[in-house]
Amino acid sequence: MLKEGRSQLGPDSSQEPQTISQVGEFNLIDRVTAGREQSPGTLLGPGDDAAVLAAPDGRVVATTDVLVEQVHFRFDWSTPHQVGRKAVAVNLSDINAMGAVPTGLLVGLGCPPETPAALVDELAEGLWEEAQRAGIGLIGGDMVSSPSLTISITALGDLQGRAPVTRSGARPGDVVAVAGRLGWSAAGLAVLGRGFRSPVAVVGAHRVPEPPYGAGPQAAVAGATSLVDTSDGLLADLGHIATASGVAIDLRMEQVEIPQRLTEVASALGADARHWVLTGGEDQALIATFPANRPLPPDFREIGVVAEGSGVTIDGNTYEGSVGWEHWR
Repeated sequence: MLKEGRSQLGPDSSQEPQTISQVGEFNLIDRVTAGREQSPGTLLGPGDDAAVLAAPDGRVVATTDVLVEQVHFRFDWSTPHQVGRKAVAVNLSDINAMGAVPTGLLVGLGCPPETPAALVDELAEGLWEEAQRAGIGLIGGDMVSSPSLTISITALGDLQGRAPVTRSGARPGDVVAVAGRLGWSAAGLAVLGRGFRSPVAVVGAHRVPEPPYGAGPQAAVAGATSLVDTSDGLLADLGHIATASGVAIDLRMEQVEIPQRLTEVASALGADARHWVLTGGEDQALIATFPANRPLPPDFREIGVVAEGSGVTIDGNTYEGSVGWEHWR
């Protein structure tokens, strides 16, 4: 839990510290938390041994993601502010994918002692900005010394009296629909990997994903039978639903949008925009299945159908090649 403490600057405290080791743990915590607003559901925020958060539903949705420098982000590709926003977005996307609304965040930060204090300040600004876009705050966490910069975030959410929408509820006859962007983050990664920094919109999609906040609860209210976010890629995450639900899913390619901007970028790089859309992860879009007789929520567009059987196909055919991201491979 983030706690307040006395100054550890020492005799040269009149000069602005340059690294977090000079700032000290408790002063660094103060810099990250001071003057920040919490959501009404935060009954006790940073400053004690643990936070206290209201749970009106009587249940708490919880998820954790760990982001490691050089694995999930690079400071030569993204600013600390962008990394902070991304760290929050990928976690809140998981809350969204359960049909829940976010209520608070716990943040663990590990970094080398020579890390510039200004970097942590900027990172914290990004964390808070993205959290407040979702109407919540950072209610606590921990800071430790680490060989590489690592961000661990636990996101909490509330179901508002509804059942959680899991990956295992899809049924034959359901339609498959998606809310949010597909393929943009993968395109941005490809551009950065070639040493370019534009087009800005494409690169920006990799640096800071834009989850469709609120679409998860909307889907739950509309009767969604299953939900998942596209952290691994469209085909891979459809596979998660198919496996968990014991069904087959057929993607209808004519219903899957290939944005013109991605087509242009792919042409310039000698790449395949279709592959980005089908297999690119980290867009944090939302995939849902709905009964065929239910109208889709406004942000969703139909892209396929659920049938008896197993696996994921495109127009009845198996996709050749890697279908998405997987660690340790």
